[in-house]
Amino acid sequence: MTMVDLGPQTRILARLAEAVPEERLTGPTPCPDLAVRNLLGHLLMLSVAFRDAARKDLGATTDTSPDTVVPDIGPGWREELPKVLDELADAWRDPAAWTGNTRAGGVDLPGAVAGAVVADELVIHGWDLARATGQDYTPDPAALDSAFVFLEAAAGDPDRGGGLFGPVVEVPGTGSRLDRAVGLSGRDPGWRPVTE
Repeated sequence: MTMVDLGPQTRILARLAEAVPEERLTGPTPCPDLAVRNLLGHLLMLSVAFRDAARKDLGATTDTSPDTVVPDIGPGWREELPKVLDELADAWRDPAAWTGNTRAGGVDLPGAVAGAVVADELVIHGWDLARATGQDYTPDPAALDSAFVFLEAAAGDPDRGGGLFGPVVEVPGTGSRLDRAVGLSGRDPGWRPVTE
């Protein structure tokens, strides 16, 4: 796994979040059972967890499985999320973050794998948020490459039985790299919120 500067991708995510109108917070997302507000809460939680994982500051934030709580946002999320995203990117700029072992979501893993996981989370959840709120989305190319390689390897792992987050959605070879990454993540690249 190659070291990636996550700053460009975290800035893209911060801009997407900033543009979310209040009335869209309860709307659906491509993530089953998560409204936009829950997706934003998940982004906040994972940013804190992976920031601390990069720092090797292991404890409650890195030990909690994301499946144990339904994430949500508090009243200060618009200020808090961009700040934590900046801290996350800064923590992963330290080469030491990519070496040795760490923990995130209660799982012990090599630092380089954790870096690839967080790149994947930022890219795919950026797509989720953009799609759910009707925004244009072009991820950072380096983060997308890291996410794609990670997802492709996970999809080929027979122990996982396919995709990391659900069955792989087949995307034609002519599909964009982002569409293919989205498909590898178990999402339909054609997903759109149902309009009333």
